[in-house]
Amino acid sequence: MLWLVVAVLAVRQMAVVLRQPPGERLTDLETWIGENGVLHVTGSLYDSDRFTGTPFAGLVLKPLTRAAEQSLGVAWTFGSLLLVAALGVVAARALPGQVTRRTALLAAPVAISLLMLSLPVRNALHLGQTSILPVLLVLLACFTVRGERAAGLLIGVAAALQPTVLLFAVLLWLTGRRRAAVTGGATFAACTALAWAAMPHDSWTYWVHHVAGAGLGGDADSLTNQSLHGALLRFGLAGPLEIALFVVAAAVVCCLGLRRAVRYARDGQLLLAVAVTGCVAVAVSPTAWQHQLLWVLLAVVGRVGRRASDRLVWPAVVVLVLTLPGKMLLPNMAFLHPVRDNVLLIAALGAACVAPFLPRTSPYWHQPIPTDYATPVAAGRRRIPLPPVWRRVLSRPNLLLELLLIRVVYSAYARVRLAATAGRDTAEHHGRQVHSLEQWLHIDIEHWANHAVVQVTWLREFFDYYYSTFHFIVPLTILGVLYVRRPADYRWVRSSIGFATILALVGFWLYPLAPPRLMPGLGFIDTVHGVQDFAKPDYGTLTSMTNQYAAMPSLHFGWSLWCGVVIVMLAPKVWMKALGLLHPLFTVSAIIGTANHWVLDAVGGATVVALGFGLTYLLSGPRRLQPPTLSAAASKPQDGGVAPVPVPRSTDEVVDSEQREPLGGLRDRT
Repeated sequence: MLWLVVAVLAVRQMAVVLRQPPGERLTDLETWIGENGVLHVTGSLYDSDRFTGTPFAGLVLKPLTRAAEQSLGVAWTFGSLLLVAALGVVAARALPGQVTRRTALLAAPVAISLLMLSLPVRNALHLGQTSILPVLLVLLACFTVRGERAAGLLIGVAAALQPTVLLFAVLLWLTGRRRAAVTGGATFAACTALAWAAMPHDSWTYWVHHVAGAGLGGDADSLTNQSLHGALLRFGLAGPLEIALFVVAAAVVCCLGLRRAVRYARDGQLLLAVAVTGCVAVAVSPTAWQHQLLWVLLAVVGRVGRRASDRLVWPAVVVLVLTLPGKMLLPNMAFLHPVRDNVLLIAALGAACVAPFLPRTSPYWHQPIPTDYATPVAAGRRRIPLPPVWRRVLSRPNLLLELLLIRVVYSAYARVRLAATAGRDTAEHHGRQVHSLEQWLHIDIEHWANHAVVQVTWLREFFDYYYSTFHFIVPLTILGVLYVRRPADYRWVRSSIGFATILALVGFWLYPLAPPRLMPGLGFIDTVHGVQDFAKPDYGTLTSMTNQYAAMPSLHFGWSLWCGVVIVMLAPKVWMKALGLLHPLFTVSAIIGTANHWVLDAVGGATVVALGFGLTYLLSGPRRLQPPTLSAAASKPQDGGVAPVPVPRSTDEVVDSEQREPLGGLRDRT
């Protein structure tokens, strides 16, 4: 099944590339070997900035100009996919420790799938770049070929194509493979000399005038240049000061990164050492374009964290950063732009200099601190057993990963919601259906409520503000408080709102609906956004980022009802519970009074929230935790031989004691 997924991804990636018009696919390859490409015309390769490779790369690509352009595009894309497959297989076989054939058979398709989904590979396939080849040559040199000379030869050729790869010769030297390091350096010098002899003017331009390619291609301060040099330029630095800072920072990163890489190589984690060295090469390169950042994905093999619950945080962060654009990872806030614009560089620097990867000698390498799970509780119906893989975790999840996943899921939800539209005619037809049904049920109060609100200025302003402001603030506040104070309940309620939102997305897709404010001829007044052009409705600053016809079900009311239910379930005081019920009451009044939703939209929102709680109940069991028995608590092993934790007398005490201090924290302290 995994290999079938690989095949599907390969076919899809090839179809995406080849379906593009001839002028929009393999754009870099076209500028090199096309009819008017730089490898065809006389003169220097660097007369324009279209060719960014080394002179040796130009010498290697020259013979391809004789091939037919159409057939070359197909062969190039298919060959690149084969290189990706070979890269995944080699990486899977290079995992630290003894890798059995069964493990490699599982790891290889997973590695290939991640590679194909990563931004560097997708970018390389779209542009027709050669950046996959140097990575494969280095992995073959380190893990496949036999003999020091063969390994050095491969690394030398890779460095001739991408000069910063020469850092791997330094890694070989520092790890005792000096013959391979010398051979790699000699091969690089020989390839460079060969290109210099064949193209002296181009070699002078590349190595001297542009200092190893600096300044070729796009602007060095563009977001696609994810190196320290590009980041400093984006921060507004320029001239001698920027160059001096770049040299100092590059030297520090090289020292720290190579030192760590040597330590991991001697520890038996050679693939991690290769990944760290590659991340150093990305950071210190004058220009590190997106298709050259494949080294960062290899750092996913590192193990970070002593706890089992933290073991997947680093791989998840690396995969998300390398597969999704920065705009999906972080919200569009000005103070986050420096992080969002340099997120790939930050990941590379983190892998090279910061991430505390565990050594294989650590006692936590094979046996991390186990996760604390709640005692399983039946879901209430024996015919629907709880899934064995979905167990209630007592400790709070990792904050970084939780925030990242919430942002990614919401960003994906927003994109799908924006795409879920069938046009104005269908939405208005569904609007008339809903209006007729409400008239038949005698619940069509929207027109009366809307005009009543318009006539009272302070009430209209209150509902306009409430509708625009509290939709996100209240749910996020509840999740934040529960994360800090009641982590076991946080996981349960977070899952319920997640399920409700996904179900709502299905409703948006299947039943696009025009809200009352966008229904012509019914006399509704949009109090929030003013008079509307029904052909081009205005939703304020979010017009281009939201679907105007995603009204059924109403998540404004659905999320507010979720907030009310959670507050009623968890609030310790009666007045808090009563105050929590005011939020859905104000919200349903606001969405109807401002003509942004029908009454049945609120019913739909309540339905998806009920289904969200129901699905969470079926998967996780009841919210309350089952108190452990005395024998179970006494038999549970404790680190350091301390006495067992006293057994609480009720389920409330289980939850309350856990909120005050997770069991994992108690174990660590003792």
